[in-house]
Amino acid sequence: MTEQILIKNAIIVTMNPAMDVLHGDILIKHDKIVRVAENIPEKHAEQMDAAGFIVVPGLIQTHVHLCQALFRNLADDLSLLEWLNDKILPFENNHTAESMRMSARLGLAELIKSGTTTIMDMGTVNHQEMIFEELASSGIRAFAGKAMMDGNHFPSPMKESTGKSIEESLLLFKKWHNYDQGRIKYAFAPRFVLSCSHELLTEAGRLAREHGTLLHTHASENIRETQLVQQIFGMRNILVFDKLGLADGNLCLAHCIWTDEEEQELMRDKKIKVLHCPSANLKLGSGIAPIPRYLETGVTVSIGADGAPCNNNMDVFQEMRLASLIQKPVHGPQAMPAEETFKLATLNGAAALGLSDEIGSIEPGKSADLTFIGRDQVHSVPFENIYSKLVYSTPSSDVEHVMVRGKWLMKNRKLTTMDENKLLADIKQYTSNSPFN
Repeated sequence: MTEQILIKNAIIVTMNPAMDVLHGDILIKHDKIVRVAENIPEKHAEQMDAAGFIVVPGLIQTHVHLCQALFRNLADDLSLLEWLNDKILPFENNHTAESMRMSARLGLAELIKSGTTTIMDMGTVNHQEMIFEELASSGIRAFAGKAMMDGNHFPSPMKESTGKSIEESLLLFKKWHNYDQGRIKYAFAPRFVLSCSHELLTEAGRLAREHGTLLHTHASENIRETQLVQQIFGMRNILVFDKLGLADGNLCLAHCIWTDEEEQELMRDKKIKVLHCPSANLKLGSGIAPIPRYLETGVTVSIGADGAPCNNNMDVFQEMRLASLIQKPVHGPQAMPAEETFKLATLNGAAALGLSDEIGSIEPGKSADLTFIGRDQVHSVPFENIYSKLVYSTPSSDVEHVMVRGKWLMKNRKLTTMDENKLLADIKQYTSNSPFN
């Protein structure tokens, strides 16, 4: 790695406390940003002229499923429980170590090419080691964890014993948590209330608290799901977490569409994090999460694309655009303005993951995680409001370069940590006799 890199002449969307947007330079030393200013004279750094680029903090997706990337376009036009029962869980159960590695690599390639530098991944029951190995070699920053499923209330071919689920999760935690100086961290990942026993949920929460990491799960995504939880447990979804002692600032809940006022107050008071996945919620017909309400009351909301078969891509720019647009027919055109929406993929993503001191903005002392977006295209000029350009008119194909901790993961649209052409050829060959059909 070059000791110093000087990014020159960029439009810099800092996301600092003053929300400064500068025309200037960024000086990087090793893996950290050391200075941001209009002009930085530095003769001993490798220089990059970024005159044609907008540089933003590396974008953050807090809920994805790398294990599902190979299932894209194979599970359409279904509601959540049918989608899981009839397609996704049988597909996940059919994964081999080889196909899991391929799926993770495919998902990571897509994420990096869309400008995503940090993810939180919900894994699967088997072959989770392959996902961690691909995370390690990709250079991306990540939280990840094996999906835990031992419950009797949701039939699944992947149901495992409580003891095995906990034992395997702990082994993976010990090997991968804080890997590569903290670039990869472990998040305990019970899948959702209906697929887990109370014993498993409670122990996963205890382990997350004991080790100072996150508890990552799904909640209140689908109205039928919430009805089943109420029928089985005698209370609503978020209240189950509270009853089990899991409702705290480490709890990260994907979706949270069908919550009532009591649950929303609990989420606010206990500092529960919401992981918003708008395109998946639309495609599965799940509904529209009350994101303006959460933000108004102080709940931390971040964003993610979920899995490729329920949206059918992992494009953070599409997620930001939808996150803003879908609220406007419900709450009015002033709901979710572009600047507020852009925070979901930067500052709020960092806060959800407990990484606000490291990522989410371009400031001295923070990690050099940066996304470079081509500035002048026919589909996005002219622009006066930088956030409108980023949220409403920028496709992921405008991303040209991506950096994590001062290391290039993509340069000039070419991935540097994997061979994209070989990946596509391998997948074409593999899927010609795919077990996923």
